[in-house]
Amino acid sequence: MRLKNLLKEIKPVAVTADLNLEVRDIRYDSRDVSPGELFVAIEGLETDGHKYIAVAVERGAVAVVCQRIPDIDVPYVLVEDSRTALALMSAEYFGRPAEEMKLLGVTGTNGKTTTTLLLKSVLEQCLGAKVGLIGTNENMIGSEIVETERTTPESYVLQKLLRQMADAGCTYVVMEVSSHALALSRVAGLRFAVGVFTNLSQDHLDFHKNMDDYARAKSLLFTQSRQGVINIDDSYAQIMLSAAEDSGCHVLSFSVDKNEADLLAKNIRLKTGSVEFSALVPGGIQRMVLHIPGKFSVYNALGVIGCACCLAIPLEKTAAALEKAKGVRGRVETVPTDGDYTILIDYAHTPDALENVLKAVRGFANEGRVVTLFGCGGDRDKGKRPLMGQAAAALSDFVIVTSDNPRTEVPAQIIEDILGGMRDTETPYVSIEDRREAIAYAIDNHKPGDIIVLAGKGHETYQEINHVKHHMDEREIVAELIALRSI
Repeated sequence: MRLKNLLKEIKPVAVTADLNLEVRDIRYDSRDVSPGELFVAIEGLETDGHKYIAVAVERGAVAVVCQRIPDIDVPYVLVEDSRTALALMSAEYFGRPAEEMKLLGVTGTNGKTTTTLLLKSVLEQCLGAKVGLIGTNENMIGSEIVETERTTPESYVLQKLLRQMADAGCTYVVMEVSSHALALSRVAGLRFAVGVFTNLSQDHLDFHKNMDDYARAKSLLFTQSRQGVINIDDSYAQIMLSAAEDSGCHVLSFSVDKNEADLLAKNIRLKTGSVEFSALVPGGIQRMVLHIPGKFSVYNALGVIGCACCLAIPLEKTAAALEKAKGVRGRVETVPTDGDYTILIDYAHTPDALENVLKAVRGFANEGRVVTLFGCGGDRDKGKRPLMGQAAAALSDFVIVTSDNPRTEVPAQIIEDILGGMRDTETPYVSIEDRREAIAYAIDNHKPGDIIVLAGKGHETYQEINHVKHHMDEREIVAELIALRSI
């Protein structure tokens, strides 16, 4: 493709490269460059691509797109924001695949994965559509699973994936849209048919300056959406609503606690393995059943119902589809045990998510204790560690503090940070650094009727230590430990 065609949606600051130059492909990692390709120098979280322009040229880059004039003699295109340029050029390179499908974006701290998976199920059942999914657990093209490294891929990878989805016949794409993706322009140029906001609680403050900055990043979704579905029970909802109003995004609000929203949940019944409620929408009411327990499931369902309303899917059809929907891997997932106790695996890795899942568990823990096993990730927001300790202690009968993904940090120090929020509590606890040993302790010391919550790993099947991902699937660990007990 000619360079001038790649730059169709970009207004460069300066150009020394030949606009008729033929470009074989686009690269943003200098190590991947091959002869005839265009190198885009982006400022990363750990390094700056401008430092590697010479490497890219040595490997055969025919031109460079950059935010600063290169130190070496190379044809370049100077832009204000190379990340945005990468996104817009990638869309052109792959033939603007997003315009061939309807994009539905879901943002928020918690509930994104469950909401997107439920929404995919509703679209498939109600419309018979082939649906692409981009998310934390996995990417999917219809029923085909595609591995993923991050919630929202870098823009080039995202556009390539969207092209695969369009070529495979997908008419809808349901996407988790992270705050990083919005702040770093990974979704720049995309137009969403509907954007959904679930909630906001402390997370990613290692990247964002503060909670307001985090919320403003999330709100960017509604500057790129035609319609918005917003949880107005959340304290940061006004930031989302303001962004939507300023951008002409039509909003459908939803609420569990208020009465003035467009979409309401009433007569809620929380059960051991499900939730039931009446969904009130303009001009209609419908009883809903979702086989994922907990009040937070009501919020997730309302987000899906609101999105379905925006797409003109009849409420009764949405209800039927939600009732058939299966639970989500790593979200209040039941693991088989060998006796009179229950083990649940959940991805909860923020204070709010941990509080939500433990409140849900307390709602059906009638015969035994709630035992919570969790840790916190290294190289991430340290401020949430004592808050998670407080949440676990407040809602558990016993707590086991262990390791999560320590990454490059010392696990013992992470645990010490967590314990800082627990030392004044009366809730008994132990700390066991090795996660497998901690799970063994929980099983060996269970009491009849206990519900053991393994929080933090969820769908993950690895533990990351010093940049290496070691296989760790808690389902396998539980099965192995139970098998050893029977010997």
